[in-house]
Amino acid sequence: MALTIEQIRTDVADCLGEDPADIPVDENLIDYGLDSVRIMALLERWRRDHAVSADFADLAEQPAIEAWAPLLGAV
Repeated sequence: MALTIEQIRTDVADCLGEDPADIPVDENLIDYGLDSVRIMALLERWRRDHAVSADFADLAEQPAIEAWAPLLGAV
């Protein structure tokens, strides 16, 4: 099953202990407390559950949901 932007947002919010509505899709997630360890954990979850092929460097370079969506194959 392919990821969606809303699923990415929900997973990021869960990782940060926040409500998904409080996580904007167009802002730098580092400003919301996302760090490299959490990015790695999210990426491993998505690789396992959704067979994504993005790598850590791609996600770390632009830590925003809207930037991640095409890298993760989100529809």
